Amino acid sequence: MDVQVNISQNGIWEKPVLCYKFSNRSCQKFVYPLETRILLYILFSVSSIVTIIGNLLVIITVIHFKQLHTPTNYLILSLAVADLLVGGVVMPPSMLRSIETCWYLGDLFCKIHSGLDVTLCTTSILNLCTISLDRYYAICHPFQYHSKITSLATLVMIIICWTVSAALGFGMIFLELNILGIEDFYYENVQCDGGCLILHSREAATVIPPVLIFAPLMDPYELNSNKVYLCENCTVNAGISFLSTNTLSM
Repeated sequence: MDVQVNISQNGIWEKPVLCYKFSNRSCQKFVYPLETRILLYILFSVSSIVTIIGNLLVIITVIHFKQLHTPTNYLILSLAVADLLVGGVVMPPSMLRSIETCWYLGDLFCKIHSGLDVTLCTTSILNLCTISLDRYYAICHPFQYHSKITSLATLVMIIICWTVSAALGFGMIFLELNILGIEDFYYENVQCDGGCLILHSREAATVIPPVLIFAPLMDPYELNSNKVYLCENCTVNAGISFLSTNTLSM
């Protein structure tokens, strides 16, 4: 990687700061002012701690109180676990990478971290989808709710959420499917020592067919229909049709 030399306002030639001074393929490092770095560390640390504590309280509450052992709360528990791991595992290394602008934890951990990032974000999205399906049946088909949304069906949906997310996240990163067809460009122009830029998209979860999760609960007519599912004769305000993930149903 070519090292570019910058010219300061005083006309003095300045060599850029590198992540690894003795590497010919080192990434350039942007050094924040000390006050800015301290402020960013405080903000990111507080955000991570709040995320961990909030989701940990949800997990403890659902597990401890037996009256909260319902299919809906199992889905909320799965969502809380995913968000807890985001706050405790994904956010701290991301904080270091964002503030120090260099990655010093090695290429292997870079792939593991990126795989976890994609996996947990995808899991959160799919858990929200299953919660919305749960609320759809609870409001629009209340008489079929207990026969459709059972503890076993909920467990199957949770397993599918985590399995599909892990296969997507780690499979894409470790098999390098994210740079398929542009390998030469990536290794010559993007990859550098001290960088952890994995070309991936968190929106990849949207390409997962929802039928993988929803099919076991849908009627054949609903699976074959291209129409948007709306409540028939449903006068419930749409604003309350979605259960907040921070609210535990009894």
